[in-house]
Amino acid sequence: MTVHTASQAAYIVAGLLFILALAGLSRHETARVGNYFGIAGMVVALIATIAQAVSGEITGTSLALLIVAMAVGAGIGLRRAAVVEMTGMPELIALLHSFVGLAAVLVGWNGYLQVECDPAGAESRHLEALGTLGIHHAEVFIGVFIGAVTFTGSIVANLKLSARIKSAPLMLPGKNFLNLGAVVLFVAFTVWFVVSPALWLLIVVTVLALALGWHLVASIGGGDMPVVVSMLNSYSGWAAAASGFLLENDLLIITGALVGSSGAYLSYIMCKAMNRSFISVIAGGFGIEAGPSGDTDYGEHREITAEGAAELLADASKVIITPGYGMAVAQAQYGVAELTRKLRDKGVEVRFGIHPVAGRLPGHMNVLLAEAKVPYDIVLELDEINDDFADTDVVLVIGANDTVNPAAAEDPGSPIAGMPVLTVWEAENVIVFKRSMASGYAGVQNPLFFRENSAMLFGDAKDRVNDILSAL
Repeated sequence: MTVHTASQAAYIVAGLLFILALAGLSRHETARVGNYFGIAGMVVALIATIAQAVSGEITGTSLALLIVAMAVGAGIGLRRAAVVEMTGMPELIALLHSFVGLAAVLVGWNGYLQVECDPAGAESRHLEALGTLGIHHAEVFIGVFIGAVTFTGSIVANLKLSARIKSAPLMLPGKNFLNLGAVVLFVAFTVWFVVSPALWLLIVVTVLALALGWHLVASIGGGDMPVVVSMLNSYSGWAAAASGFLLENDLLIITGALVGSSGAYLSYIMCKAMNRSFISVIAGGFGIEAGPSGDTDYGEHREITAEGAAELLADASKVIITPGYGMAVAQAQYGVAELTRKLRDKGVEVRFGIHPVAGRLPGHMNVLLAEAKVPYDIVLELDEINDDFADTDVVLVIGANDTVNPAAAEDPGSPIAGMPVLTVWEAENVIVFKRSMASGYAGVQNPLFFRENSAMLFGDAKDRVNDILSAL
């Protein structure tokens, strides 16, 4: 068996392992095994690729550069994985997506230069003999476009998620027409490039795609960033698939298609949960057109102490906890899990209500609660628990803001109007854990804080939960 044949067989095995990884990650109970399948698949893919490269024409300086590049990449990956907090995972994932996009751009440019700069070379003669030179030009152009959009879009997402730039949407005049115009130009340039490839066309589409990626994500508000991360995940998959076609690498095509399709499906599920149009998400146009709701005077808020909260919980028969990004920042999930165990031991029915975009990453809260050993059967999604708030004695809102904002349902002029939210205000008592009265990530004031049945418990969520445990 030749090295090439063995590598192709290894690619098939790696592809199957990646499919098993996705299957495992689809359920909480098998997620850990799914991760192991994914790791095993990537190890097999790397070994097969290196073996194929070493057995080919890569020797000497080229081989040394390959080894150095792999060592640097592995070092950066291990370092980031070791130091990143769960709260920093969304921006790290966005940054990793940008690397995929940049790689696709570089592969596309290399594919163009390899053929056009050496028209009499082996690669050019091979494509001409097969009659696929036009297809190759299309692959180059499309791969560069998708990769460049993913690259700048992911960088903007990283900057927004890490609070290095404002999370508010950029509202340029006619922004949807700008996006649509860029796509129309891309289609026209693609046809032109296939018929008559030219370096200036590739330069133009690269700049156009970089600008489009930046504008797509900059136009999206902070409240919708979890969907953006999922969308960019899909884009990075298609960018990888495009690179696979250029490099004639079956595994890249398979892996890219898996990532692209699963990311698109996850985006679709989240859009349904948030009452957003999937088509408008793909087009980057789902930044809300409505302006901010203004500086409405909702009156005075009411405060409560940890001891007062403990009394309410001790007298309750039904409690629902709705966590958000603030719980992740405070690392309060372990205290919340202990509070849950103590209340259940006293006969209190405790459940969790998880909004689809709680936190800044799909499934963020579920992972934190599983990490703290919260029983998964009491962790419910929005549509499973929203009808039960009216029959609940106490709701603990721990670090959540936009996902429990009644303005989404009651104020048509709100930037988050139409987004389904957890209807916590229907409960008898609502205790909101917050550091201050500041607005949430979407920059929208929350009238929940001023409701008669709501009380604010200020301070670090972890400390306040521990205070409640002591009082109980």
